[in-house]
Amino acid sequence: MFHPNPGRRAALGVAGAAVLLLSLAACGEKENSSEPGAGPSVSASADSGLAAKVPDTIKADGVIKVGTDSTYAPAEFLDQDGKTVVGFDVELFNAVAQKLGLKAQYESAPFDSILPGIESGKYEVGVSSFTINADRLKTVNMVSYYSAGTQWATKAGNPGKVDPENACGKKIAVQVGTVQLDDITARSKKCTDAGKPAISIDQYQAQSDATAAIVSGKDDAMLADSPVGAYAVKQSNGQLEVLGDIYESAPYGYAVKKDQQAFAEVLKEAVQAVITEGSYKSALAKWGVEGGAITNAELNPSA
Repeated sequence: MFHPNPGRRAALGVAGAAVLLLSLAACGEKENSSEPGAGPSVSASADSGLAAKVPDTIKADGVIKVGTDSTYAPAEFLDQDGKTVVGFDVELFNAVAQKLGLKAQYESAPFDSILPGIESGKYEVGVSSFTINADRLKTVNMVSYYSAGTQWATKAGNPGKVDPENACGKKIAVQVGTVQLDDITARSKKCTDAGKPAISIDQYQAQSDATAAIVSGKDDAMLADSPVGAYAVKQSNGQLEVLGDIYESAPYGYAVKKDQQAFAEVLKEAVQAVITEGSYKSALAKWGVEGGAITNAELNPSA
């Protein structure tokens, strides 16, 4: 999920094939060990030196309170019990928290409420596939840990004959507040500026809703972060296909309150430590998303 403003990511009222997809993508069904995410959790060894650098206000209760939008498979989504948040973002941040001698405690929330929740102190970290960009860096500190681009997807066979470079007049699904929403809004303006029909943009609070809209035929195509789009296609059992190439890759970042610079610094060191240790690679490999691996964590990289 790519996002410039706070936002990204079904409705079970969408019947038939859409419900099947939801049961797979939103609930994270794992039938055997060959499925992404199957197998034991990846763990990291605690680093006493890093743990000592964690501000007392963070480590006092032994947990890091994490805000996440759990509708964004395979990054963060609810497991079969409907309560436990799983995914590669979760797997990786659990290892980072362990490196700091802490336990991550996840709270599901609408994507566009997470950054305000960090600013208010409701959450200590935002772990929700936040793309690092200039707008977000104005309000929070961000530590890079992964790289993703945007990927289009459509129903198998592309019945709507969607061309990402000329989607004028098409119905396109995106998650609220995402980088993809900015992307498709700019594309629609380009259409109208050229005297062509605007793109009909359907915004969904949950990415799983956007995916279901494609499966049902309500919308012609969707935009999402590259690992999310690829995962949705894989889980659709041939009902969806990717459309075009991945573009505009940018880093994901953990979000921390702007006045907690010291915590952001040690968080960056912890990410670098799990990269060096190898638990980073193991966490990504478990979910089949190694393609977005980075080698150096950065604090507030230019966007």
